[in-house]
Amino acid sequence: MFLVGTVICALSVLICWTMTAVRTHPADSAIISLAAIELYLVVYAVYAGIRQAMGEPVAGPVWEFWGYILTALLLPVGVFIWAVIDKTRWSNLVMSFVGLVVFVMVYRLEEIWWGSAL
Repeated sequence: MFLVGTVICALSVLICWTMTAVRTHPADSAIISLAAIELYLVVYAVYAGIRQAMGEPVAGPVWEFWGYILTALLLPVGVFIWAVIDKTRWSNLVMSFVGLVVFVMVYRLEEIWWGSAL
């Protein structure tokens, strides 16, 4: 799951950086890349919930694990709302930070879950 998330986040960052250079308003492709990150996080959360329901413990604190997931799930939604309100080229750049931050958060989730990220 971590490698899939890494690819999705990296593509989102590249798309958003490209749209920052090309467009003067929020680009549909940048918004769709946020939706891809959100979809990945929903799948990750469902997978984690099923895994824990089947009795698999996380290596770290459970509250911290689910706190990271909840925060990561809210981040693309909040930035999307902001991008819709702020109709400048810079909203594309701000959307790119979602990919970077979610990558770091998923890396940390893997550390909490398994004890290491890979």
